[in-house]
Amino acid sequence: MEVKIGVQHTPREIVLESGLSAEEVESAVAEALNGKAQLLSLTDDKGRKVLVPADRIAYVEIGEPSTRRVGFGAL
Repeated sequence: MEVKIGVQHTPREIVLESGLSAEEVESAVAEALNGKAQLLSLTDDKGRKVLVPADRIAYVEIGEPSTRRVGFGAL
């Protein structure tokens, strides 16, 4: 699952591939935004943990991972 997190006052977004389902990511974001957790904590496919302060989250985009195209195709 591809997750993009926009952080306030930061020009770049955080992009990670997570093994969690869309519902699990959504519940983690909801807990952080409701004040149950001060940090949004997600782990990517490589085992790295991403921590974002809940009060700095601008947006979260949850989507399917993009498939990488290899080779030459018709333009």
